[in-house]
Amino acid sequence: MSFASEFKEFAVKGSVVDLAVGVIIGAAFGKIVDSLVADIIMPLVGAIFGNLDFSNLFIVLGKNPNNLMVLADLKKAGIPVFAWGSFVTVVVNFAILAFIIFLMVKQINRMKNEAPPAPAAPPAPAEDVLLLREIRDSLKK
Repeated sequence: MSFASEFKEFAVKGSVVDLAVGVIIGAAFGKIVDSLVADIIMPLVGAIFGNLDFSNLFIVLGKNPNNLMVLADLKKAGIPVFAWGSFVTVVVNFAILAFIIFLMVKQINRMKNEAPPAPAAPPAPAEDVLLLREIRDSLKK
């Protein structure tokens, strides 16, 4: 088997294609969750805790000669910062994503584990069928 045909067989296997689709959908879903957290949840949390913006919370570790106060400006200037607010945002993103995936997997498992309806009991044989069976059994003896 040539390398090219072996690679083609590997690449078109169902599990590889399913994995690729899962990665693509996961990336798109990650963007949705990022937007949900950044645009909806974090502003609400900030409003509850006094207009707190986690993404701009940091500690300057180096010298800050220009007294820059925005994280993006500090990073652009090459000043080392301990951006713990960004980390909190990422942790919240992860927690929300993990919770949503948990709910999805739980629902999928529930659908898989639902027992199919029990088949209906076969109808009782008619009286003449029972009589014929008795005759057959007595003739066998």
